[in-house]
Amino acid sequence: MTSADKRMMELLDRWLTSLELHLKYAALTDADYFAVQPWPTHDRPTRWILELARQKTQELRTHLESRVAMGDSKFSESLELMGFLSNLVGSQHVERFIPLAEPDKEQEPSLRTPKPQSQSNSAAKANGHAKSVAPARDELDSTREMPRVAAPSKAPTELAPAGKPPAATKLPPKTARKAPAMPAPAAKAPASAAAVQKKVMADAVRLLKWGKDWHELVDLIARIADRPPAAEIRRILRSHKAEIEMQAEGDE
Repeated sequence: MTSADKRMMELLDRWLTSLELHLKYAALTDADYFAVQPWPTHDRPTRWILELARQKTQELRTHLESRVAMGDSKFSESLELMGFLSNLVGSQHVERFIPLAEPDKEQEPSLRTPKPQSQSNSAAKANGHAKSVAPARDELDSTREMPRVAAPSKAPTELAPAGKPPAATKLPPKTARKAPAMPAPAAKAPASAAAVQKKVMADAVRLLKWGKDWHELVDLIARIADRPPAAEIRRILRSHKAEIEMQAEGDE
């Protein structure tokens, strides 16, 4: 076993240990999760992403063991080069990764540090929303005094001199009648939730048949026009995963 083989074995073992810890943390609340390890800034990974990462890491470790048994000394060096290039050239979504979890850095929930920035931002947004709604509620609950209608003012009437009939009242000139305004074109009704869900599921089935992986679907579908945000796409895929996989396999 070469030194590159040993380095790759140690790296894959650390990854598997980290993924096992992440799967244990999947049951924690957001506050406890972000406090259980000194995490870097990242989006919390979902359980199915963690399970997929563990499966692929175990497969790679099996390939490495077979290559080492065959005496292939270049396989580990190629893996190291690929890892270097993927970090240097291919990384695009810097917050979408699974950070390394280490057993010796784990903290008990009772000793957790203050809430992370992402959680604080969420709480601040929630508080801001509550504050913006509160005045409207107060305005609805409070009793308002109806505005008083001003009495029409009467112009003073001039008295005609004795023996003279009153002067005829001048009427304002007739104004040209305006043509009725054409109604504005009706705005396009937004697509219903069922229609959006149907589109996302169809996109997912099509992409899976093309050979794409689950972890690629959210970004690929979000780039298509008239599709919901990534968070909504992720929710639809998670809720209908079994149905989407069944359709993708049944159409093959």
